Amino acid sequence: MKHATPLRAAVAALLLTVALGAVHAGVASAVPLPEPAAAPSVAAPSASAGLLDAMRRDLGLTASQAEERLSAEKAATAVEKSVRQAAGGAYGGSWYEPSTGRLVVAVTDHAEEAEVRALGADTRLVRHSAAALDRAKARLDRLGAPAGVAGWHVDPRTNSVVVTVVHTEREAPAVRAFVDRARAGGLVTVAETAQAPRTYAAGTVGGDPYYTGNVRCSIGFSVYGGFVTAGHCAQAGAAVRGWDGSAMGTFQGSSFPGNDYAYVGIHSGWWTVPVVLGWGTIPDQLVSGSAEAPVGASICRSGSTTHWHCGTVLAKNETVNYSQGAVHQMTKTSVCAEGGDSGGSFLSGDQAQGVTSGGWGNCSSGGQTWFQPINEILSRYGLTLHTA
Repeated sequence: MKHATPLRAAVAALLLTVALGAVHAGVASAVPLPEPAAAPSVAAPSASAGLLDAMRRDLGLTASQAEERLSAEKAATAVEKSVRQAAGGAYGGSWYEPSTGRLVVAVTDHAEEAEVRALGADTRLVRHSAAALDRAKARLDRLGAPAGVAGWHVDPRTNSVVVTVVHTEREAPAVRAFVDRARAGGLVTVAETAQAPRTYAAGTVGGDPYYTGNVRCSIGFSVYGGFVTAGHCAQAGAAVRGWDGSAMGTFQGSSFPGNDYAYVGIHSGWWTVPVVLGWGTIPDQLVSGSAEAPVGASICRSGSTTHWHCGTVLAKNETVNYSQGAVHQMTKTSVCAEGGDSGGSFLSGDQAQGVTSGGWGNCSSGGQTWFQPINEILSRYGLTLHTA
């Protein structure tokens, strides 16, 4: 296949400007374009006007507030690893607090608070460590849940494992039995959701990014040799057609349920670029890395059906109970999505976060969406993210 040399910001932006009129892909694209000529390096702005506009629309922020939030979230992401190490066994989880613009770290030992604060984070004293909460969640993962239980996750803000049930199914005998078993182990609280989660693959619709069989999904992120996407879109060995109907590639690996990720190797004539398409509503977004954003951070999603929408990270390490089976270690967001958005990109600033899996609701009335974290996919298949 053709490989472009690593693209600098100006080259990637130029290529995608040319491609927008012809490429109907929702996310970081594999596009049939000629090898680019060298171009001078141009410093990229901290955030494009289009991205700031999407955050203004979906998060109710002004452009300056969005800029400030992105800067604060980047600082919180940078400090998260060091404060986790500093807290050691007393670490109870962490999250970004928009009202203060700082990372909050839960600790079980008052003696650890001073060191954590010295590193630039706020603290909250809690009863249970993150390790204890993870063990409680792992116990629920082994139970097997009925329809009507949407999922469960560790919530550092409430220092508990939250089991989420569909409102209309809360009194169903099987749901009540699961909740009783969950509570028997302690550390569990119960919340309700309006609808059960579902995956966001869709039947074939012309002019969208890629097709496999009669399913349409969205490209996630470019990696060297292809792209990553959602596992529920197809099994390993399935052929992929591009936006123009030509043979694009093949699913080299796929996992669903349990996980929801896949890797597509692309054919000669297609090559990758480190961007997420803006669909003509915002400029194309460069991808510079995959640093994981904390709970509470802003996050935006691109997909072939609903294009650009933003929200916040609500939870991590959530088990989502789809009708096809449970999927583990997912991240929940307040971003909406619809059928055909499956596999599409989640970004925090210029950092890749994951690929769209499923959710509930839509982009007219709102909802929630889960994504499969990108770093697990890269590790599983030994892939290298294509970055600017």
